[in-house]
Amino acid sequence: MTQGSEVVHGYPHLDTVRAALSALYKRLSPDGIATYGTSVAPVDIAFSDVDDLHLGTQRVAHALVQQLHLPDAHMIISFREMEHAASVELTAGPEYFIELNDRFRTHRRDIGAALAHEITHVLLHRLGLSFPGTRDNEILTDTATTYLGAGWLLLDAYREDRDSSQKLGYLTPEEFGYVLAKRALLFDEDPRIWFTSPQGYTAYTKGRAQSLRDEQQPPLTTAGWTGRHRYAKDRRYALDHPGTDPAPDPGVSYAFERLPDGLRVAFPCPTCHQRIRVPVRGRVRARCGLCRTVLECDT
Repeated sequence: MTQGSEVVHGYPHLDTVRAALSALYKRLSPDGIATYGTSVAPVDIAFSDVDDLHLGTQRVAHALVQQLHLPDAHMIISFREMEHAASVELTAGPEYFIELNDRFRTHRRDIGAALAHEITHVLLHRLGLSFPGTRDNEILTDTATTYLGAGWLLLDAYREDRDSSQKLGYLTPEEFGYVLAKRALLFDEDPRIWFTSPQGYTAYTKGRAQSLRDEQQPPLTTAGWTGRHRYAKDRRYALDHPGTDPAPDPGVSYAFERLPDGLRVAFPCPTCHQRIRVPVRGRVRARCGLCRTVLECDT
């Protein structure tokens, strides 16, 4: 939990976020992901100052347990002074113990955001899905929370002005927006109507622009003129210089591979970021073997 200190912006964890999306599809399958087609509704996690603290917290936790498809998971929640926003004790279940920062006793509107992250930890624990290292595992958790329909709460909890700031989770606001936009494109949602935080709304629009750029990279037919021109130049080099590769460019996501049956190009799927390989022979239609997205390509 970032409170009162400078909030990091941009996309420093983007590679790990993309790896997390691939890992979710590999573990849950496209059909499993599809069962999370509806995000948790604002009315289900609303928490007013007149609500009983413990009954309201249990109500919100129940809504998030349902959202994340954990029907037999019972959350026992307490409050105490602590450095982080919350923590969860991961056991075999069916009961899980969550501790929330005492600050949420009087900042109840953000209880749903804190619980969403911790309950996703429970889901990933049950799925046996984790990344090595605390940092990457927390990024996986934030990504899963957002992509499975509960993470918009974490972005809405981001608030910043001249005198104070608050951000929950390990992703930057723009990275939360990026994952949320990926989900919105998949399920045809518009999460902008749910935001109460102006800063969260702005971060979403920036993350959405980054997400749309994934859909406009060559060899996809939706690539812009500059990208297509660069691609044609790199393709010509690959054809004219067999056995050699141009110097790697961090701004280019595709790579050419020479195989016995001819030249192929490998590039990340814009949905799940699994690498796709297709022959270099003009207009082709490719289907991602992981998420089943059908892509129109001009190779």
